Amino acid sequence: MKKRALVEMIEITDNVTDYNNILFKNTNFSNRDLDSFEFVDCTFMGCDFSMSKLSNAVLIRVKFLNCKLLGVDFSVCSSFAFSVSFDECIMNYILFHKNDLRKTKFKTCQIKEANFFETNLNSAKFENCDLSDTVFDRCDFSKVDFRTASNYIINPNDNIIKKAQFSYPGLLGLLGGFDIEIE
Repeated sequence: MKKRALVEMIEITDNVTDYNNILFKNTNFSNRDLDSFEFVDCTFMGCDFSMSKLSNAVLIRVKFLNCKLLGVDFSVCSSFAFSVSFDECIMNYILFHKNDLRKTKFKTCQIKEANFFETNLNSAKFENCDLSDTVFDRCDFSKVDFRTASNYIINPNDNIIKKAQFSYPGLLGLLGGFDIEIE
């Protein structure tokens, strides 16, 4: 098994743009231009990606653990083998547009005022996630697990929800777009 390199508080330079099997710990990527960077089998632990730019960035089997990702636009990342997971992250104001997030795990994340447009979330899992004011439009939620997620509003008329899993009271989020009163 290959040993993972630890990069703690690294100063990312434009000279190196490809990173394989690296653990980034407590690294500040905020407002950083990471256009066309490649991260393969990397883990980001306690990192700040607020307002970072990811145009054409390659993210393959990338894990974000306890990271801050405010205002990040994942829709501009390379779609080639795009694969990410999020655990205990703050992901407010993020954008996923036409991303393939099949089987993606979101665990104990705060995902407020985010936008998911035309996103494939088939078999994804939102475990203990707060989805306050997040917009879901024309997404595929087939087999998605929302059982422990909270504060979501999903319009079943605008999204595919076949075999998705919900629990009460979160299930009421499916009725939020219908302008009805529930007692």
